Amino acid sequence: MAYATTEDVQARITRDMSEREQAVCSTLLDDVAILIDGYNDKASEGAKKVVSCRAVIRALGNEGPSAVPIGASQGSMSGFGYSQSWTMGSGSAGEVYLSKAEKQMLGAGNMIGSYSPVQELVRKPEEWA
Repeated sequence: MAYATTEDVQARITRDMSEREQAVCSTLLDDVAILIDGYNDKASEGAKKVVSCRAVIRALGNEGPSAVPIGASQGSMSGFGYSQSWTMGSGSAGEVYLSKAEKQMLGAGNMIGSYSPVQELVRKPEEWA
């Protein structure tokens, strides 16, 4: 079950989506819902909606002559030498992924601590005798 609609995504971008993009958007929203549930299915509905829209918009990408891949942390463009170069922060263009900020919105990664599966194998002091 998706946490956002195609209309929610359309409201957040500056261009109209084609019919093909709307169909892809609907499918990607279902995919993102599974990713969100993997991180924290107890997150607020508002956070799930925002994260869903942001991840799908990033996957759909930008269009036009000055299009910069959404999620790029660095970029470069040249003139008549026809050169472009982009560095992706996490994931890649066209891929559905959650950014660090989105994971934090969902409440994942905010806890400090550790867990050692070996700890269960260690005998407790009361078992020493």
